[in-house]
Amino acid sequence: MKDDEFEQFVLRYGKDILRFCRMTAQDTENGDELYQETMLKLLEKKRGLDSMQNIKSYAISTSIYLWKNKKKKYANRMRLAPTDSIEEMAEEGCPEVSADSTVSPEQIVLQKKEAEMIREIVAALPEDYRLPICLYYAADMQISEIAKVLRLPENTVKTRMKTAKRRLKEKLEAMGYDR
Repeated sequence: MKDDEFEQFVLRYGKDILRFCRMTAQDTENGDELYQETMLKLLEKKRGLDSMQNIKSYAISTSIYLWKNKKKKYANRMRLAPTDSIEEMAEEGCPEVSADSTVSPEQIVLQKKEAEMIREIVAALPEDYRLPICLYYAADMQISEIAKVLRLPENTVKTRMKTAKRRLKEKLEAMGYDR
């Protein structure tokens, strides 16, 4: 892959990969760091990348690998020398509201609280269910791409997505969320 092809890749898929990294890390700061590590790893290997292949899937796989490795290192560190939590899980923000919009401040606060509540419920899902949901909604990937990235059969991904959605729906309904 040439420099200009890599630049085009980053411009085209960078936001999706960043969004996935933030959802995976469940924190903006750690997500940004994961994104940066992923892009550095891709930059190191760009000579071996083929622009005709699905590099987005490779990038997502790389970020998953880096995140799992980071979690493993952190767990080992905490087992050997426990300290206060370094990685507090708190995602911030809400969908952008344009300046000419007629959305009231109360609605913005409610949207932020609603988005935070949903993020917390998604974050509470087991990793087997959370990853496909994040890949589908945050990284805007198709089921077939998710299956390749996670190295699972497509039907397994579909089943996990269905189970995750059912669990999310049950938790939201239990909390009185009726949308």
